[in-house]
Parts: sequence; structure tokens; C-alpha cells
Amino acid sequence: MSQPVLRHIAARWSLVQFPSEVDEWSLDRKFSAIKSAGFDGVAHPPCVSLSDLCSRHGFFLVGFISSSNAAEFQELLRANQDCGAHHVNVHLGTGEMPLSQTADLALALMGQGKRLNVKVSIETHRGTCTETPERIYALADAYQKTTGELLPLTWDFSHLAVVKHLSPENFIERLIVRPDLIQSAHQFHLRPFNGHHCQVPVTDGKGNLTREVRDWLPFAKAVLKCWLEGNRGKDREILVCPEMGPVPGGYNLSALPNGWEDAKVLRVEIEKIWRSLIAG
Repeated sequence: MSQPVLRHIAARWSLVQFPSEVDEWSLDRKFSAIKSAGFDGVAHPPCVSLSDLCSRHGFFLVGFISSSNAAEFQELLRANQDCGAHHVNVHLGTGEMPLSQTADLALALMGQGKRLNVKVSIETHRGTCTETPERIYALADAYQKTTGELLPLTWDFSHLAVVKHLSPENFIERLIVRPDLIQSAHQFHLRPFNGHHCQVPVTDGKGNLTREVRDWLPFAKAVLKCWLEGNRGKDREILVCPEMGPVPGGYNLSALPNGWEDAKVLRVEIEKIWRSLIAG
């Protein structure tokens, strides 16, 4: 019987200015570090030499685009495809766009993805057309009404938890409300969060897991369990990115552990959860 496979995807963003702004590693050296840390692939926008680097390191590539213009979709998706990406994560539209406009964008995006044979997923993300749960589900319902299909999403629950100021006690109740959309998804950004911060540290700088990440891990387990409940026995892949951001951009803070070092620890914790669920 077939079993679904989890692929650990590193965010190239985690290694921005790593190990320092002055001595930042080359992309090749970063990819070597990602490989050594046990990741199966990398999430990276198109760039020169990306295809060669992924081939050299044996990486699965997840691409990225950000756009509010349907006329750009073909060119942007093809640029990712030319680098070897079969899956592409998308920041779509803005938070101010009306539903009718975002629904048209989603239809155009998915149509272009199908024409190019690229698996496109719209990320649940601040500042885009999916920045709140209400906007996500309204868009998904509109898309399904038109196409009869579930809208492919890249799930990043951290933004939604902050929008709603949730707490660990209600993460599962408030965020795992559409199992159909979770189970049909391929891409997940499992960054630990609480109701006030879309990224909390994984370690305390001494090698110990923080209280915050220990409070979050049961939610991560619930997400993976939900996905597996709809995919056991199927030949499917789930792409999980422990997307720990760096200090540039504001996700991490200079006094906290390095985002890349925490991402490596988080990958191990996610793998432990996955193995326990598969065994069960």
C-alpha cells in the first residue's frame, strides 16, 4: 500500500545574512548546510544558477511568486518552472481587494498553473487576499462554487493566530476548522507562534526547547494528524517548511537564537511527530 511522504523544505530566507551580514555565505555553501541538516529541498524564488545548485545538491525545489496582476502569472510561473520548481507558493493580491477580484485572480492563477503543469498554492499570509480566516474561507468557497474543486493553499497558521489573538488552548479549535482544505493541501509553513507573535523561538540558546514552542507542538501534531487522516494509503507528498525568519524583516529579534539554527532543531521535532503518526 502506498504511504504519503513528508519532505522537509528549508526556507532560503532562514539563512539571510547567515552567519552574519558581513560574512554571509554563498548560496552554494548555504545549500550544503541545508543538505547536511537533513532537509530534502529548499523554498527559493527564481535566480541565476538555482537549477544547477538544486541539481548538484539533489534538492526538491519549491518556487515562489508574489503578484496582484493576472497578466504576470504565466511569466512568473514559467521562471520558477525553468529553475526546476514543480510546486510554487504564491502571495496573491492584497488585503484590500474585494472578493470578486481575488476570486478572478485565483481562477486565472490556477488556470495558468494547470496549463504549465505547475502545482500552485496560495499562501495564507498577512498583506495578501488571504490575511484573515474569513477571507480565506470566502475565497475557497467562491473557487469551489465555480470550479467544483478545493482551492490549493499553502497553510501558514501563524498569521491567522495573530490576527485573532489566539492562545495555545484554542489553536486547534480555532484553526483546524476546514479539514478538507488542510487535507487537500501540499504545502505547510510550520513556524511556531503564539497569539501575539507569528514567530516564537524554538530554543533558549542553551539547546533546550522553549516553553512557547512546547505549547505550540501539540498544534503542529494536530495539523499533521488531520492531513494524514485524509491521505493515508495515498501516493501524496506533504511539503513542510519550518520557516524561521531572520532578523532582517522583523520576524526574529536580535536577542533571540538564530533563525536558521532554530529551523534545524524544529525540523527534527517535526520529523519526530511525523514518525509517531505514521507508526500509529
